[in-house]
Parts: sequence; structure tokens; C-alpha cells
Amino acid sequence: MPTLLSREVYQQLRDAAMGVRTLQLVQQHQLDGQRWVDIDGWQLLLDFEGDRLHHCEHCRHPDGREGSLDTWQRYGTNPVSLLSTWEMAQIEQLLRQKPTGACVTQPA
Repeated sequence: MPTLLSREVYQQLRDAAMGVRTLQLVQQHQLDGQRWVDIDGWQLLLDFEGDRLHHCEHCRHPDGREGSLDTWQRYGTNPVSLLSTWEMAQIEQLLRQKPTGACVTQPA
């Protein structure tokens, strides 16, 4: 099965930032700053430094395809690196607003 491309994962993050897709915080690891999120069935492990989104560690598509930091860095681009400053700020803000298990979407 082919791996997920960085751009495919970026598109999910972008759509969540724009309010087109629903972002849900699934689990937050307090010690290492990682957060599992769900974006309409896509499972992403995001790495934070404080409140700042640093990179996407792993992603699983609903069809079973996966991608990881090791694969993306081999080709030079992490999905988070493709986000605009505004898009990244939106994701960070959405994840600060809601507790684990809550759906977060951008207001229309």
C-alpha cells in the first residue's frame, strides 16, 4: 500500500484551519507535547513545543495508508511546513479552545 504524501496530509490540516473539515482532539500527551487529532477520519499525531505546532509525526488515512515524519523528511517536507502562518495559527487556536474529545471547527 502506498504511503501518504506530505501534501495529502497538509490538505487535511489546511481544510481544518479553513473550517471545511472537523478537527477533534483525541488524546493529549502532557509530557512530550504530542496530540492525537482526528480530521474527518484521518488520524494525525501532531508535535507541539509549548503551544506552537512544530510538526506532524504520523498520519493514518481511513483506508489504512500511513505516512510518518521519517518518510516526509526523506523528501524534504513535513505537512506542517506547508501551512501558511495563518493556517498554522488557526490550528493552534482550535486546539487550545477545546478539551480532549471535543470537536472543534472554525466558525462560518
